[in-house]
Amino acid sequence: QVQLVESGGGLVQPGGSLRLSCVAPGNIFSIARMGWYRQAPGKQRELVAFITNIGSTNYTDSVKGRFTISRNDAKNMVALQMNSLKPEDTAVYSCNARTPSKAYWGQGTQVTVSS
Repeated sequence: QVQLVESGGGLVQPGGSLRLSCVAPGNIFSIARMGWYRQAPGKQRELVAFITNIGSTNYTDSVKGRFTISRNDAKNMVALQMNSLKPEDTAVYSCNARTPSKAYWGQGTQVTVSS
């Protein structure tokens, strides 16, 4: 079973920063569009940001200018740097690897923004 291994997350005050990381198997990472989704309680899951295998990025409007997604091909890793965090960013964040044939998910990590 393919596993995406996530790290990061936790509790941070409003205005603070967190960094999420996700490592995927190399044969998947090299061809996948890597993304981060989030789901807050009572809300639908939403795509936060993605980066293609050639480095093109896309962000949901609410995080533009605050979040940055990047990929390290040598480490098969995608990271989400989250700055200027707001309480409304509180959610479970999940890593996703989308290939032409299948999508893979991480286990999810909790991000809580609260004073």
